[in-house]
Amino acid sequence: MNPSGAVSAQMLPATSPQAIERAAAALLGGKVIAFPTDTVYGVGAHALQPEAVAHLYAVKDRPVSLAIPLLLPGAGALESVCDPVPSLAWQLAERFWPGALSLVLPRARAVPDIVTAGGSTVAVRVPDHDLVRFLCRQLDAPLAATSANRHGQPPLVTAEQVMAALGNRLSLVLDGGPAPGGTPSTVLDLTVSPPAIVRPGPITAADLRPYLGEVDPVG
Repeated sequence: MNPSGAVSAQMLPATSPQAIERAAAALLGGKVIAFPTDTVYGVGAHALQPEAVAHLYAVKDRPVSLAIPLLLPGAGALESVCDPVPSLAWQLAERFWPGALSLVLPRARAVPDIVTAGGSTVAVRVPDHDLVRFLCRQLDAPLAATSANRHGQPPLVTAEQVMAALGNRLSLVLDGGPAPGGTPSTVLDLTVSPPAIVRPGPITAADLRPYLGEVDPVG
């Protein structure tokens, strides 16, 4: 069964004039697409459409008990999906965004339950990738996005790898060449005290120490 409803994904160069237009149309229509980011290739859906997010879970074979992070066009979008936003989050956003740091914050009411697996928090990030940020602006909404692989498998770093693994489950794959980061983002939980790194990544505890002091590495 094909969770996305597509026979096979179309692959377009991310620089193609039609790429953003087709990607935005697919996402607005509740489809799931794949795209390059500054870390690894991602798969995403319109974050404010619960049925689209459900499709994303199906594409990934991801347990619905696991929340899905959000990608934002800029730090200014934080208040639309997180409430409240502590001053520390703004400081970290100013220093590390766009970039490979995801912040776990209290969710706002606008975020559908399916995104957070019914929980009270949501992970958010502004990627250091012009295409993804522009796509969010075109949607006027965040992307519910996670790594472009089936659940439990290694992250993928090329469009060809994504096509091989998920092509028959997706509507569209945007080919931006090899993902430059190759490692998923660092995830920092700001809803606990002291803040805790729940997934190590490119932004290290040493990088965060000037803002947080000693952070608790639990992941």
